[in-house]
Amino acid sequence: MTEAIATPGALKRLADEGVSVWLDDLSRSRITSGGLAALVDGGGVVGVTTNPSIFQAAIGSGEGYEEQLADLAVRGVTVEEAVRMMTTADVRAAADILHGVYTASDGRDGRVSIEVDPRLAHNTEATVAEAKQLAWLVDRPNVMIKIPATRAGLPAITEVIGLGISVNVTLIFSLERYREVMAAYLAGLEKAAERGLDLSKIHSVASFFVSRVDSEIDKRLTALGTDEALALKGRAALANARLAYEAYEEVFGSARWQALAGGRANKQRPLWASTGVKDPAYKDTLYVDELVAPGTVNTMPEATLKATADHGEITGDTVTGGYEQARADLAAVERLGVSYDEVVQQLEDEGVAKFETAWQELLDAVTESLKNKGVDA
Repeated sequence: MTEAIATPGALKRLADEGVSVWLDDLSRSRITSGGLAALVDGGGVVGVTTNPSIFQAAIGSGEGYEEQLADLAVRGVTVEEAVRMMTTADVRAAADILHGVYTASDGRDGRVSIEVDPRLAHNTEATVAEAKQLAWLVDRPNVMIKIPATRAGLPAITEVIGLGISVNVTLIFSLERYREVMAAYLAGLEKAAERGLDLSKIHSVASFFVSRVDSEIDKRLTALGTDEALALKGRAALANARLAYEAYEEVFGSARWQALAGGRANKQRPLWASTGVKDPAYKDTLYVDELVAPGTVNTMPEATLKATADHGEITGDTVTGGYEQARADLAAVERLGVSYDEVVQQLEDEGVAKFETAWQELLDAVTESLKNKGVDA
């Protein structure tokens, strides 16, 4: 059972600075034990994100899913249907736990995200169809459908937003792709407006991945081994994220946005994802303390959440004053021969592949469980 965080001082300061804290994890046991409710009621958590890797870890263990698996086996459902029944049940239950937050924040927070089948990441039409199906299956107003920011994902984002479905855009690594994501969101809002939908009910976040950027660039800097290269370690991810926020300010200060804002549309908030540090040499709250800016979301694995509550150093906005330094840091990395464009494309490809692998492992585990339950029956 997850224990409540008793003294969320730093988490309260994050909220005061306009940062929404979401938990990057979900499982049946976290729901049934009351652990999630405790984090929401007293631990500063106002949202939940999931992904295929999280569900693979949760359902693959089998803990808490035995009864549902047995029922599914008796029904003789396909493994894909079984996985969707279990994942949407968890998201629906989490959405119910967070419904009070959703209501109190007028839909801004209290959100739970569920991702489309990662095998559809390069298929626009299938992604749209899956997003509609997931929204129908979960059937909660505070669900967000996660769509990866692949080339095929961009028009899917526009279409799904245009249908009035709230979207969490995931696997964003590059500044160029982030701008394309924001443009896709605005186009979706314009479609929704043309259809006469209430724009105030449509929400979106753009999940900009952080730590993986440092992991890859640091590896290349270490290989170079020069003093100049080593001095740049741990700086690229923060620089990238800060420049993403600068792009956010620009887009959501544009005339195009103002026209939509007049129709009560909501800004697509930047969400800092992958905020657990990968290098133990770095402070475990690095990607929280150094990415404080109004109107953002930071989704944290539980270890980062607890570390932040325990010793996070929240000193105000640590983003908007750092744009010039951020540009200088990325330029310095480029001068050393580390290609930004190559790195971010590699990370996008690896991110999609990682989720596809996790999804397949989940399907394999559930296939085995259904087979065993069927034999037992």
